[in-house]
Order: sequence, then C-alpha cells, then structure tokens
Amino acid sequence: MFREWCNQNDLAGTLLSLEAYHPFPTAQEREPWEKLPAGLKKKNIGYGEEYLGYDWPSLPAVRFMDFIRDGNRSRYEALHFARRRALARLVVAECMEGKGRFLDDILNGIWCLCEESFWGVPAHNSRRSQRSLLPDVTEPIVDLFAAETAGLLAWTCYLLKQELDGVSPLVTERIRLETKRRILDPYLEREDFGWMGYHARVNNWNPWINSNCLTAFLLLEEDKQRRVDAVSKILYTLDFFLAGYHPDGGCDEGTSYWGRAGASLFDCLEQLYAASEGKINFYDQPIVKEIGRFIYRSHIAGDYFINFADGGAKIRIEGDLVYRYGKRIGDPRLTAMGSSAKLRRLDEKPGNVSLLRELPAIFQYGEIIRAAKEPCYLRDVWMDGIQVMAAREREGSCRGLYLAAKGGNNNESHNHNDVGQFIVYADGKPVLIDVGVETYTRKTFSPERYDIWTMQSAYHNLPAVNGIQQAPGEKYHATDVVYRMSDEKAEFSLEISPAYPKDAGMVSWNRKFLFHRAGGPNGGESHAGRSYIEVTDTFRLEKETDRIALTLMTCRMPHMDKGVILLEKETDAKDPKAPDGDRQAGCVRVEYDSSALQASSECIPIKDARLKPVWGDRVYRILFRSRQPVSQGSWTMRIQ
Repeated sequence: MFREWCNQNDLAGTLLSLEAYHPFPTAQEREPWEKLPAGLKKKNIGYGEEYLGYDWPSLPAVRFMDFIRDGNRSRYEALHFARRRALARLVVAECMEGKGRFLDDILNGIWCLCEESFWGVPAHNSRRSQRSLLPDVTEPIVDLFAAETAGLLAWTCYLLKQELDGVSPLVTERIRLETKRRILDPYLEREDFGWMGYHARVNNWNPWINSNCLTAFLLLEEDKQRRVDAVSKILYTLDFFLAGYHPDGGCDEGTSYWGRAGASLFDCLEQLYAASEGKINFYDQPIVKEIGRFIYRSHIAGDYFINFADGGAKIRIEGDLVYRYGKRIGDPRLTAMGSSAKLRRLDEKPGNVSLLRELPAIFQYGEIIRAAKEPCYLRDVWMDGIQVMAAREREGSCRGLYLAAKGGNNNESHNHNDVGQFIVYADGKPVLIDVGVETYTRKTFSPERYDIWTMQSAYHNLPAVNGIQQAPGEKYHATDVVYRMSDEKAEFSLEISPAYPKDAGMVSWNRKFLFHRAGGPNGGESHAGRSYIEVTDTFRLEKETDRIALTLMTCRMPHMDKGVILLEKETDAKDPKAPDGDRQAGCVRVEYDSSALQASSECIPIKDARLKPVWGDRVYRILFRSRQPVSQGSWTMRIQ
C-alpha cells in the first residue's frame, strides 16, 4: 500500500522542504505557547523545575555489561531513561516559560546524550547478530531507543535552535553530527536490521523505530535527495509491518504493544501528513482504520484490557494519541476512548520521553478535555484473523460478566503458549486472569523463554495431559475455529489438541465457550435468571490416564467446596473472618463436576516489579485433576 503510493506519486515534489516544514510552534513563537491553559503550563513548568541543577546519572560500562553477565537489563535502563526523561521535561518547561531558565540544564542533557557510546540499551546490542559485552562505536546500531534518542534530540533542536545557537552553534551542530552518524547514515545504507522487514518478520519495532527515524530525517536532514530517499524507504519498510496484519486490524503482540505497534504507525502517518500538507494521506484505508479500532475492541473497563501474549492486564493508554487517531479516521468510539483515558490521566506526570506525542497532546489539550465522553464498551467483539473473541452482558456498560478467549498459534509475536486461553471479569474487575509477563531479562527473549512460568500453558487457563503442556511454534495451533453471536448468547469453539506435542496423547480436545446473556438484548439481572459463562472441554485420548489437569489462574482468594468454588471480590479478601453470607455477596461462583474432578488451589507469591502493581502480593492457581483414568469425556465449568 505505502510503496504503491511512492510508485504513483512524485515524492520529491510532495514533501515540504526542511525550511518549510513547521509542524509545531518553536519556543521563539511565544503567542501559541502563552495561549495554553494556565494550569497546563504551571504543571509542566513544575515538572521541569524538578530537574534544575540536575545531576545527570553516569552510564558505567559495568552496568552495561550486566545484561551479559547476569541477565539484568533494568539497572542500566533505569539510568538511560532517567536522562531522556529529564531532557524531555526540561525542553517542554522551557518552551512553556520562555525565559531561558532551563537552558543550562538542557545543554547539559544534550551533551550527555551526545557523549554516550550507544544510544540504545544492552539487550539490543547485537553487532551483525552477535551479542557484545560492550557497544562498538564503529558500528552504530539502530534499535528502538537509539532511534527514540534521535527523535528527542531532533525535536529539541527544532524547538530551541535559536536559543541553543545563542549559547553556541556547536550544540545543534553536534546534534546533527551524532544523529547523522548513528541513525541517518545507517538507516539509508543498511537493510540487515531485522526490524526493517527485508529478511525477517517484523513487529512493533518496525513502526516504532520508523516513526523516530522519520522525525530525525524531517527535522534535521539538509540534503533534499537524502530526505526523499529516507521517506521512500520508510514507506517501503512500513509495508512489511502491514503485511503481518489481518484485515481485522488485530494486534497479536498483546494489547499493551498496540501503543508501540498501531499507535506508532499512526505517529508515522501523522508526520507524513504534516510534511506533505495532507497530500500523503492513508486514513481512508480500511486496514489503517481497523488497526486503530483494535484498542477499544480489546478494552474491558478502566485501565483493564485483554492481555494475551506479553501484554499487561492494566494499560495506561495515551489518550491524546487515541483521540487524534479517532479524529483522523472519523470514529467517535475511538475519540471517546481517547478522551475518557485522558481524563483519567490529567493529574499524572507524563511517563514517556516522546516529544513526538507530547507536542500534539499539549496543543490539543483543551479540545480533548471538552470532548470527554465515556468509552463505548462493545458488547461483542470477533477478530477472525487473530482468532480473539470477547463478550459482555450489555452494550455500553462494564457491569456484569465479561469473557475473552483466543485461538491462534504459538508463534505469535511476544507469544505465550496459550492456544485456547480465556479470561473472565465481573463488573470491570478481574476474576480469571492471564498473569501476563514479568520484568524483561536476558532470558525473556532467548531459547530459555518457555522456562519462565508465565509463558507456559500450565499457568494459563488450559489443560495438560500426562504432564505435557503446549509447545512453542507455528505448527502448534488451533483448528476448527467457530464463532457465533446473537442477542441471547455468544459462542466460541476450537480444537486445541494441535497445540500440544504428540506425547500428550491427545486425539482431540475441543473447547467450547458459551456466554449466556440473561434478558436478551440488554442483558442484566432485572430479567429472570442470571447471565453465566460455560466452558466445556470435550476430549478423546489415545489411552486411559488419570494424569489430566485443568488450570484456572485467579487474582481472587478461592474458597473451595464440593462442586463449587467461590472467588472473593477484592474487598472480601481483606476480611477472612467475614460471615459466609457477607463473603458470598459479590463473589464469582465456579461450578464443576466434582464426581469427575478433584479441585485444589495454591498461592503463588508475586515479587516481580512488573506484576506486583497489577496483581498485588499473590495470585492463585486452581487445579482440577481427573479422579479416575479416562480416555474420553466432557467436562463443563459454569461461571456466574
């Protein structure tokens, strides 16, 4: 799609020149900055003041080597990102105040970044696919954060060039020199970076890196032909990213990666639109629209989203970007999603260092706040390409039960072995969960990935037979996938036995989900009966065995009884002495066949810094084991 546009249009005649490209007011243009809401300016100037006289952290070689020596990537990254966060906050504060008060610290930040041996992080330090203990300055690597650093410095130069040149022109010259050497030249000269897509399947790295490289070329590249060549190559490589998408726009990397997959594609498209005065416009393309809509299709309630793969269950989406995406494609559901998320973030300090996203957020602040609406809360979702479904009791409300389930295969980007996995929420709060992923280490993206417990099917809501779990690889996948939906119910069934090695001894294992909505089109308990979810596993094995186990992962304390498990609501778990009647109020009830299955539970302590804010100190694993040897059977759980 993108490369076809290049073939059919005069890119050189379409792109604005470096001098004419003016996406946002510079710090010298005071009127737009002065007109910003007083509260917004005060808040951002305050963020900058936290870094006045900042002691810029050093980046010791031994911290860089931690990744190879002991697998830790967090110690170095904390120092790396602290520098960039400080510079971004200082730049915004100076632009808003316009008095030169932050310039010295900005100069220190620019100098620190330009003096770094490598703008990326140790986990990405691969020289021609070989890991290195330290970076090789003779071979610049364009990774996620090297490109992001280039973008940050390019915006700093664009916004504050006159102020910086007033101190010394060598500062902006240094930015251009380092960006050319580390990013612009390698981008134009090489095709062997895997994220480009020439020789490997791509994921969020492709649009994320392209968005920042595009920033650097548009704002810094003085050679007109190199600028055109770069934009042409960016369009070409973005096509590799789109090639991995189904028409439904589903992101198989997990919802939290949409912010750096679909959202970074939007970053690219916005810059192309601005740099061509709207002539390079792909917002009418169906795939671009569907990629944007994915974020509200995977929304559960508040900050909770479907979190298959490496996604976190709680995601703080950038409401400003989502709102702007919705405006571009004319989707009021997406703009409502963005404006509601923005309202939840109003009192929070920006966590990212991307001025590419911060600047449009600043200049559309008032509009987004005035446009605030409730999220759409879709009743039914089906994305057939990535084989993900979701259903809730009623349209437009997060009250009641919510189900999401997946098919797919075990070679998806950021894959967990999770074909047939499902999650259940009640009144917008988690009940049966996908634990997610722990803090990334060297092991996370290595041949040892599936030694990590959160990646294994045994710690997803899935069966195991003869002690055998699902295996990684594209050949381990779902078949016979069927989805149906009506006002009264949603149904999803799939054959998951191909996701297991032959040693499991499965002839077939069909999993069927039934979401029954009480009361028909509107659902709810005002009508007779209650809504419920049924999960039915119908199986046939090569021979009898009693080594069959079904796992349920939950964040709620389970109370076990014969044929029934009560999962406490969050407030109940704090009062273990509460009377049974009080404890059952607001609980979710799981019913199962106790004549066929024996249930037990275990507590899994959570110490990981990434999981703890989501689930607290612990999660629970419920195991259902076959009471007797069987070669076939059909077991149903009812959740209500």
